[in-house]
Amino acid sequence: MTEVPRGYPHLATARAALTLLYRRLSADGIRAYAPSVAPVDVAFSDLDDLHLGTQRVAEALVRQLRLPEARVIVSFREMTHAAHVELASGPEYFIELNNRFRTHRRDIGAALAHEITHVLLHRLGIGFPDVHDNEILTDTATTYLGAGWLLLDAYREHGGQSQRLGYLTPEEFGYVLAKRALVFDEDPRVWFTSPQGYTSYTKGSARALDDERHPPLITAGRLGRIRYAKARRDALDHPGATPGPDSPYAFEQLPDGPRVTFPCPTCFQRIRVPVKGRIRARCGLCGTVLDCDT
Repeated sequence: MTEVPRGYPHLATARAALTLLYRRLSADGIRAYAPSVAPVDVAFSDLDDLHLGTQRVAEALVRQLRLPEARVIVSFREMTHAAHVELASGPEYFIELNNRFRTHRRDIGAALAHEITHVLLHRLGIGFPDVHDNEILTDTATTYLGAGWLLLDAYREHGGQSQRLGYLTPEEFGYVLAKRALVFDEDPRVWFTSPQGYTSYTKGSARALDDERHPPLITAGRLGRIRYAKARRDALDHPGATPGPDSPYAFEQLPDGPRVTFPCPTCFQRIRVPVKGRIRARCGLCGTVLDCDT
């Protein structure tokens, strides 16, 4: 069995990708991607005609990702990677799929979702300098904009064999999908056909919920509040002191009083608020309202 990467090695890049999406699309633009693509629209059985079925699924994903509706030309050939898309100016979309999808039709939607998102990001003009980081951005955008649950559902283990698509780990896909679920009030658990995908979602969801419990948010746990109080006291008594490189918050001494900065748990834009007890903060990027105890 090919070993499947696990854990959260790309978490920082995925979070930066969410920030980038909100900056480019705006909060209202993000909300336009509701709801997620429905399983019925991307279902593909062995009885379906290969090319007509692929065309139907591709068109559903083009609509989900809010790209201009145009002819999608999909071909199959031998290749190393799962798929390839031509980033032309359009209007047609040219996508090549690995020949193995001729007999693994249930995962055609997952492969198409990733490639069509490449088209979206290209036309939006957003990306990272590093090629691998751009693939993480693509997986994150695919998932957050309502088509990436297909990629997580394509992760399966059976009889000593494993399969996965995309560049995020299964837990990272679960994390980003849970972030979307919190914003759009969706429950993607009902869409999974893969037991491994379902389990990975529950693990990623727990990590996503943990973001909502960091100080200075009032939902922080007791131990987190104790550590925060100590870091705040050190910062006030010794200007320039830092809570540590892994701390989600940091303190600043400004002429009009101390401030604490921390990432928005929705879009990860840094928020700066006064250190003065209970306060309600609103993220200027995604509009999330946060109850804090600074």
